[in-house]
Amino acid sequence: MKPSTIKFDDLSLPGAPRIAVPPPGPKSKELLEYQAAHESSAISYAKGMPMAVRRARGATVEDADGNLYIDCFGGAGVMAVGHGHPQVLKAAHEQIDLVTHALDIPTQARKDLGEMLIRALPKELTRLFFGGPTGSDAIEQAMKLAKYNTGRIPFIAFEGGYHGMTAGALALTTTASHKEGLLPLVPEVHYAPYGYCYRCAFGRRPEECSMECTQYLDRMLTDPHSGVMKPAAVVVEPIQGEGGSIVPPARFMPNVREICDRHEVLLICDEIQCGLGRTGKMFAFEHTGTVPDVVTMSKALGGLGFPISAIAYRESLDTWPTAKTIGTFRGNMIAYAAGAAALRFMMESGLLEHAERLGLTALKLLEALEKDSPIIGEARGKGLMLGVEFVTDKETKKPAPMLARRMRTLCHQRGVMIEVGGHYGNVARFLPPLVISEALLRRAIEIFSDSVREIEQNPS
Repeated sequence: MKPSTIKFDDLSLPGAPRIAVPPPGPKSKELLEYQAAHESSAISYAKGMPMAVRRARGATVEDADGNLYIDCFGGAGVMAVGHGHPQVLKAAHEQIDLVTHALDIPTQARKDLGEMLIRALPKELTRLFFGGPTGSDAIEQAMKLAKYNTGRIPFIAFEGGYHGMTAGALALTTTASHKEGLLPLVPEVHYAPYGYCYRCAFGRRPEECSMECTQYLDRMLTDPHSGVMKPAAVVVEPIQGEGGSIVPPARFMPNVREICDRHEVLLICDEIQCGLGRTGKMFAFEHTGTVPDVVTMSKALGGLGFPISAIAYRESLDTWPTAKTIGTFRGNMIAYAAGAAALRFMMESGLLEHAERLGLTALKLLEALEKDSPIIGEARGKGLMLGVEFVTDKETKKPAPMLARRMRTLCHQRGVMIEVGGHYGNVARFLPPLVISEALLRRAIEIFSDSVREIEQNPS
């Protein structure tokens, strides 16, 4: 399939954005009230964007009241090829009629996904292990693999990292609010500063940076009094997601790789959110030519949100005995079929180039907004993984989480879905389906910009 044959506009519902009833409308309210009465108090997304979903296509979502939104959140990065992608739906429907679950017994669908992943991965990563059903499972499997091969217990992760909500994955995650009331978790996890240049842990400006963040990592592994025993692995997001769409300096990942090699420590790259085309490359580590020892995948891997996860790793690490690690829902054949179809579309439609080009366009628009706005500290991102950090003062960089939350509300009321993240909850995050058209993305940023102006005029 040639890139020129793809009309990304045709994959979304026409007419977005369209607000027929101020959200949440009466039908949405009914479903929201039922949810509040019967489901967990931990529910979050429906509180930030109060709505009930009726249907979705491409980069558009329609709620129960007929409101039509431009989806700039994409299920937290799950919907890489968009909602209801016709080729992926076709593959999923065909698989349903054949077999839906087969544990780890081979099937053609499983082989198809494996072949697509091997085609997409660096040649050094030759082995796959499929898990299920979430990114947390992939992280847990990667941790087990590293511990089994090294015989070591500790891990090093990075400030601002998000790796999941199971015990091991949550131990690697640095968000304090996720851990309150749940400690202790998995022991012996240590944290190094990430390459977050806007809020450098060492007070450096980009022009005077000597990569103190990676020097600190090296010190943790070199100094006998750092308090850090030699770890099984260093775990890193090549581009941080929930931490605030943070793109580290170009030298960051190569430095981390070199330090791991010198100290004979494994490097695990968490590509659950930033991988599979999100940043304009199949994997975010490709931007710096870095190859990890293990890579974790989930989210977009299931094609249309079908749950599945996987790790890929070097041949030398394939030492597990039979049944050393198992899991029932690694046998979800619909996810394999949908995932293979989605990856094939990515590779054969020019989708990565589309995401890279649109990301550059969007970032220029957001950077222009940053330049003129007193409440935007930084616009940043790579591909269609973008973030806008809100502050009360551009000199002090005091975080403004309330402004970010207001922005989410204003955008939602006007027909654009975004989410909030970052160290202080002050980053508006854009993770649209990669199939979003330029017209829809420009319209979404126009609405975002109008909302920024409204907040500037009335910041309290």
